[in-house]
Amino acid sequence: MTEDTCKSCGAPILWVETEKGKAMPLDAAPEQRVMLVQTVAKGATKVKGVVVPCYRAHFATCPNADAHRKGKE
Repeated sequence: MTEDTCKSCGAPILWVETEKGKAMPLDAAPEQRVMLVQTVAKGATKVKGVVVPCYRAHFATCPNADAHRKGKE
């Protein structure tokens, strides 16, 4: 992960590499989300809510995202 600033809107962003090897900008501040974790022990199933940080793609929040989309005119 690399810290940077969006050249369009000035927001702090993080650069990560996708599974396909492409660079993807994320908003630097994570949102708190609840993930459900299911466990099974001795025949009993338990579901527990765990708060985890989730990062949003900066394309979803940047006011100038359309200027950076490739192949769209």
